[in-house]
Amino acid sequence: MASAPDEVGLRPGCRLCGSDRLYSVLDLGASPPCERFLTSAQLDEPEQTYPLHLRLCTDCLLAQIPPLISPEDTFTEYAYFSSYSTSWVAHSGAFVQDAIGRLGLGGDSFVVEVASNDGYLLQHVLAEGIRCLGVEPSVNVGAAARERGVPTETAFLNPESAAAVRAEHGPANLVVANNVYAHIPDVVGFTRGLRTLLADDGWVSIEVQYLATLLAGNQYDTIYHEHFQYYTVASAQRALAGGGLRLVDVERLTTHGGSIRLWARPAEIAGPPSERVIELLAEEKAAGLHERSGYQDFTDRVGLVRRNLLRFLLDAAEEGRRVVGYGAPGKANTLLNHCGIRPDLLPYTVDRNPYKHGRFTPGTRIPVHPPERIARDRPDFVLVLPWNLRTELTEQLRYVGEWGGRLVFPIPSLEIVDPVGFSVQDEVRSR
Repeated sequence: MASAPDEVGLRPGCRLCGSDRLYSVLDLGASPPCERFLTSAQLDEPEQTYPLHLRLCTDCLLAQIPPLISPEDTFTEYAYFSSYSTSWVAHSGAFVQDAIGRLGLGGDSFVVEVASNDGYLLQHVLAEGIRCLGVEPSVNVGAAARERGVPTETAFLNPESAAAVRAEHGPANLVVANNVYAHIPDVVGFTRGLRTLLADDGWVSIEVQYLATLLAGNQYDTIYHEHFQYYTVASAQRALAGGGLRLVDVERLTTHGGSIRLWARPAEIAGPPSERVIELLAEEKAAGLHERSGYQDFTDRVGLVRRNLLRFLLDAAEEGRRVVGYGAPGKANTLLNHCGIRPDLLPYTVDRNPYKHGRFTPGTRIPVHPPERIARDRPDFVLVLPWNLRTELTEQLRYVGEWGGRLVFPIPSLEIVDPVGFSVQDEVRSR
């Protein structure tokens, strides 16, 4: 059993409250940025790696990694396009319909989405005849949004850029910030930017991965350099307050392996928190997430995930069985680099995003091919790297069963599944 982590001293303080009381939760060593997929010309060039060390502020409860890479380094040109996930587009469409009913949005309303990517969500707003605007930092992704007719400004959100958007377009009745609240090192400045965009009686909706489910489900691959912090309801409540917003409601979601949707309003007009907020705060406290105790065994559980996956890949290689990957999400590169998986154990992976075709995963340098490669090669096993899309991808990969192939899900624990949909066996036992 690994010993409990020690208090971290002599390091930069918490980015939310400034405290130097940072407690080590998980140290994953060093790896390259997860979205820097390599071209063939870059294979003989050195790659820079950065520490990946999750710590908890024991004063404000914000879990965080050091801000070693700036958002400008990552998001000026970006490899992730949201619309390639059909389930995510459907989820976003359902959210838009729910928000319209909940907030009474109509033809005279204005919706702004921060980090709007390729217009995956705002296309649904447009379809309802509601004025909208995307604020997207990535030049290439924002261009894709404009091509589908979604008005998009290219900018990183901060109080100054928010003021410029508001001056030109007016205040928003709803500001959406999905899968971005973890991606910004200046938590307070970003939250103030959200408040600046917002009408004085408006709403902010934020979706972010939930730290409680990350810990419970061994989802350590979602710890990477783009994610600067990881939220419980308690820490999110404090982060919102730092920018002039008050948390009024929260929903638990199944997206990304387990997320929360935060509903906030300007502090001046927000009412008391809902029963759902109070209940989740109580659950977090009972699980030990408001102190150190809820984090102490995470390192041991992550080590078990790593050993089980490596044992499966090594056994498959010894038996002459071929394993290939499906998907090349950024988070998979945390898993691949931490486990030390190279092309000898995983000769390639595939992805629906043409941007990644012909490139190689950062650090591990595994080739990325179009999905059609799997049907041509008929491997024995397909390692599903975006495990959080299990239902969607099991359906997409049903054809793998035609030649007796099976799917492998590495997280929360290794599971081998017949693509028809039932579990066949768990070939690696926990030790």
